[in-house]
Amino acid sequence: MEDQNKELLELAHTKMPFGKLQGRFLVDIPEPYYVWYKNKGFPAGKLGKQLAMMYEIKLNGLEVLIRNIKNKYPKP
Repeated sequence: MEDQNKELLELAHTKMPFGKLQGRFLVDIPEPYYVWYKNKGFPAGKLGKQLAMMYEIKLNGLEVLIRNIKNKYPKP
């Protein structure tokens, strides 16, 4: 459980490291960007896993939970 909490906390504070959306929190990136990545294939590694997780979160309308985590808890 501790690992899942840490993973969600980190996800809430992760910013896009490249591209036209560089510097934006992953939760603030529009859903169509995630759909594009879903069709193209998420990148390998940690960022790819985070993008895939955020895709599922947005797809299910749960991004408010990530926003609440980001606002309530400080960056790890």
